[in-house]
Amino acid sequence: MKKKFLELFTFSILLINYSTAQSFVTGKTENGAFPLVTATDIASIYVDNNDDWLIHKAASLLQGDIEMVTGRKPPIISSLPSSSKNIIIIGTINGSQTIHQLIKEKKLKVESVQNKWEAFKLQTISNPIKGVSSALVIVGSDKRGAAYGIFELSQQMGVSSWYWWADVPVKKKSEIYIKKGSYNYGSPSVKYRGIFINDEAPAFSRWTKEKFGGVNHLAYEKMFELLLRLKANYLWPAMWGNAFNDDDTLNPVLANKWGIVMGTSHHEPMLRAQQEWKRYGKGAWDYSTNDSVLKAFWKKGIENMDHHESIVTIGMRGDGDKPMAQGTAIGLLEKIVADQRKIITDVTGKPASETPQDWALYKEVQDYYDKGMRVPDDVTLLLCDDNWGNIRKLPKLTDKPRSGGYGIYYHFDYVGGPRNYKWLNTNNIARVWEQMHLAYEYGVKNIWVVNVGDLKPMEFPISFFLDYAWNVNKWNENNINDYYTQWASKQFGPQHAEEIGNIIKEYSQFNARRKPELLNENTYSIENYNEANRVTDKWNKLRDEAENVSNKLPAEYKDAFFELVLHPVKACANLQDMYTAVAWNHFYAKEENPQANKYADEVKQFYANDSLISAEYNRLNNGKWNHMMDQTHIGYTYWQEPRSQKMPEVKYVSQASTSQPLTIIDSVERTARSLIPHNSQGNLFYELNGYVSIEAAHFTKRRDAGNIQWKVIPNIGRDGDGITTFPVTSQTQTIGSTTPQLEYDFYAYNSGAIKLNAYFSPTLNFHNDTNGLQYAISIDNEKPQIISINKDDNDGRQWNQWVANDIIIKTTNHSISKKEKHTVKFWMVSPAVILQKIVLDFGGLKRSYLGPQETLVK
Repeated sequence: MKKKFLELFTFSILLINYSTAQSFVTGKTENGAFPLVTATDIASIYVDNNDDWLIHKAASLLQGDIEMVTGRKPPIISSLPSSSKNIIIIGTINGSQTIHQLIKEKKLKVESVQNKWEAFKLQTISNPIKGVSSALVIVGSDKRGAAYGIFELSQQMGVSSWYWWADVPVKKKSEIYIKKGSYNYGSPSVKYRGIFINDEAPAFSRWTKEKFGGVNHLAYEKMFELLLRLKANYLWPAMWGNAFNDDDTLNPVLANKWGIVMGTSHHEPMLRAQQEWKRYGKGAWDYSTNDSVLKAFWKKGIENMDHHESIVTIGMRGDGDKPMAQGTAIGLLEKIVADQRKIITDVTGKPASETPQDWALYKEVQDYYDKGMRVPDDVTLLLCDDNWGNIRKLPKLTDKPRSGGYGIYYHFDYVGGPRNYKWLNTNNIARVWEQMHLAYEYGVKNIWVVNVGDLKPMEFPISFFLDYAWNVNKWNENNINDYYTQWASKQFGPQHAEEIGNIIKEYSQFNARRKPELLNENTYSIENYNEANRVTDKWNKLRDEAENVSNKLPAEYKDAFFELVLHPVKACANLQDMYTAVAWNHFYAKEENPQANKYADEVKQFYANDSLISAEYNRLNNGKWNHMMDQTHIGYTYWQEPRSQKMPEVKYVSQASTSQPLTIIDSVERTARSLIPHNSQGNLFYELNGYVSIEAAHFTKRRDAGNIQWKVIPNIGRDGDGITTFPVTSQTQTIGSTTPQLEYDFYAYNSGAIKLNAYFSPTLNFHNDTNGLQYAISIDNEKPQIISINKDDNDGRQWNQWVANDIIIKTTNHSISKKEKHTVKFWMVSPAVILQKIVLDFGGLKRSYLGPQETLVK
């Protein structure tokens, strides 16, 4: 036990050795720089014959990368020359005799990476061996570490991780030098980091069948390479009609060679796919009646694992991703886990604790845990989000440490209620960062796996998820906006990176506030606050900006830009155009106004455009991505996808109607601006037409307390920023004179009763506390009201509304007696509560999706 504790402690210390931004590639010579490619010479790539297969494969890919960048192909050698100018020496500490010799001669120091998990370093060395002038050494603590070092070099040379998967052009260079020095990259923040290919029909499944003959090793090798280039190491394979180990026997063999740790989804225990049970299973998928057959079935899964690096999912759910039984069958599930671990022990000949395992607390399985079921400490508890990006459960800081630790299963794509979302990227990385930061701070560090649907078109959030998992210290609330620009620069170069980054940022925020599959003509109000027109205009402005950038880019960037930026913006702008036209058609048809016919025609055109935009994507690069945009997304009548798209219903009226076009006119504007003194300090808000609208980040005053600070998270809101307290592990606060507090000053021309609507990110009650996450609110000096935002998050109807609308709105009742300046006081009670907006209703507030625009004094 003591040895195990020391190993865990050592690993946790090693994780602290994060890499920082280290730029070592340059296009010009400088003092002591290693000349990788010059006008007259090119360095050879040396790999020890006895080193791991992956080192040789990664070296071959580096060879190809250098050729793509410079047009010149370096030779790969496995024996050292008697004389040579420059050599790239690649290997692992324990697998390369040459690296071992350099360490022995104290020419290469590896203390920063030795005995660590997936660590690596690059170092330039003069006269490394007899007859060689200089070397660039890329050394890994293990085979993945060495591969990550190789691909770090490739990326800095100008080869995007997405060069194949998104057709990102390689940045050409005539010469490449490596700056003199030593560049150390410590172990990743999260041990296992990966993706889940899921919900892959019709797009991914049709595409792989056309391009590779199915979801076979030819398709997976492209994926393995991508994962390593993104510094990932873990994969749950496609499972809709697919079985990774059974469909192609080369799949698991090559995964192991590539260093990809394989797992299976939350309802596919013991490394056997659901499809394998359909093919070979006998009897019911029911352990209480068919345990002997199931044991034999699972035993085969562990036998197939052989020596391949894997994480074994244990436990059991019902067949077809359903609950296993009515109620919470804790006793049965505990027996299942015990029997599965005995199978693991019997087949491997080692204690079960030596085979990595996870137990996914997905959906109803979390109820088992909450009601007392436990598994051995060496099993990773794979906690889950609610399928909509809101984490359901996290350990408490006071919980007993587990040797297997904790993981998170997260979603960028989902099939299920309240609505499927699988067409396009709808993930705002500000929210992804906030939730995964929360998870990490509460000790979830062993596994991060994200459901990415078809993989494309999730390139951007996949990059962020894996970059953040690699180094959680690099991104925070202060610099999250920089990620958009940096990522855009890696794909398209620096010239237009800021413009492109801003487009991706706005698109992500717009699409996250309401999934496209949930949109309809009633989402945004056409009658109140000009909401539908404002939203539509913003989409169209963003589309114009994207098209403008596209027109300025060199021809070779057109396909990549369309895939990563222009297509989703263009498609979603068109979709919003269509639904806004539907809304106006219905409005005018109700009045029997011929204007309805104009909008009906527009709806038809926008509906046709949708198919044309998808077809444009599918034809890119000579049809390379054909079928990737086959997913239906218009015509939902309930949570499941429609079999085929259906245009929204429109209505025509007789042209003989004498009705005149109607204009929507709000009530006569009445405002409290005149009450505001000219010398007022700080942000001030005013009543307009019976309401006050406040963006939470625009506070008048704030009060921090000790180490607890209010900080803004940019763009996390549906139409703005959010504000919360850090650290997220702070204790619950008692209301008092030193409690962290925000103040918002406003002027009112009304007095009497007020309804205060506070808008929050839909964070769940992740510690299952009796009162959930709480805040306190008051106006002026009244007694603060303590309110829970989510103690009822097990209420299905309530939760449906929260996630569909991407917001939790809590309403409190207040009263003011004078028409003058007043102050809303917002008090911290719980950490992790993200306030987006406050809307005061004096009786004039009207229905809208986003709430009225801010009434801030300019």
